[in-house]
Amino acid sequence: MILPISNYNLTFRSNKEEKNNEPYEKDTLLKNNFATRTRIGLEQFTKAFTVYPARGLKGSKNSNFYEFLTMGTVPYVIGSITLMSIFNSAAKHFAAFDKSKSLKLGNKMALGVIFYALMKSLSKSFVNVPVKMATGIDTELPYAKVNYLLPEDEEDKDLTSTEYHKIGESVDFTRWDLLYNTEKGEVLNARYDKIAKKNGLGSDLNDSDQDVKPIYKEVLIKSKLAKSISTFLWAATGVALAFQKPWENYFRVATLKFWKGKEFTHSLKVFGQSFIDSAKQLYKGSPGSFSVLERHSGKLMIGTALTSTVLGVLNTVHLTKKPSKIDNVFDKSKESVVS
Repeated sequence: MILPISNYNLTFRSNKEEKNNEPYEKDTLLKNNFATRTRIGLEQFTKAFTVYPARGLKGSKNSNFYEFLTMGTVPYVIGSITLMSIFNSAAKHFAAFDKSKSLKLGNKMALGVIFYALMKSLSKSFVNVPVKMATGIDTELPYAKVNYLLPEDEEDKDLTSTEYHKIGESVDFTRWDLLYNTEKGEVLNARYDKIAKKNGLGSDLNDSDQDVKPIYKEVLIKSKLAKSISTFLWAATGVALAFQKPWENYFRVATLKFWKGKEFTHSLKVFGQSFIDSAKQLYKGSPGSFSVLERHSGKLMIGTALTSTVLGVLNTVHLTKKPSKIDNVFDKSKESVVS
């Protein structure tokens, strides 16, 4: 078994420690659950609008490419809000009939933006969950990476910043070290042992980590391809769902005033029913539609997204990098002489 090389960080403490509010002291493997994903998303969203732009604008030497990529959220959100309000904001200048038409389209565009983002995010699980069930490999497993910042004034000592990445974010530089159990009393290769057993490589292997790594890489590569195709198809399906006519029933009673219990509860019920009716209409086509394309375009879109997901999962779990089993070349029934 090839043991991982541990990273030791030499740090210096100071009286200015209260300036560093980062939650981790070293690179840390995180659980892939809803709470963790929500916390990471909120932290990245907040810093994209506050901390990272401030560093970039003042020319901080600690501003890096991760922060640049995270700030991509800013134009996405601003553009989404613009698209959501472009018709609704101008509706007050229209005549009554034109205003109603504008609001209908504007509300559907707003819902389309929301459904696009939700489906693009949720559809990753359509690939990741079955792949994890079949292979034991979580392709979205997150970890917190701790960066030690360069001092920008004489009082800055031992300051860190936290970045959030995925274990398999880079196939060539996968963080294998974080998959080992380094806690005392734990089996070092426990995670690799589980994956090896799940994929039929057996148990009690001497070097399960070395046997599993080629499989892990293959799953990462194939799942990235599957998700890159299927997520956009599901996002497009979400936009198409948002433009169905039954949503107009919801827009007439929609309210976010949760303190008005009855109105808010009623709007939620209508939302649920509108969602079901819109999904049916997307699949069956608009009532009274005579065009073959109109009647079957929804089926085609849903079927394409579903097919791409199924094929992507099947391709991912079809492993070709499994190490071949080598039979014992010694015949124990015969005598052997060692000279």
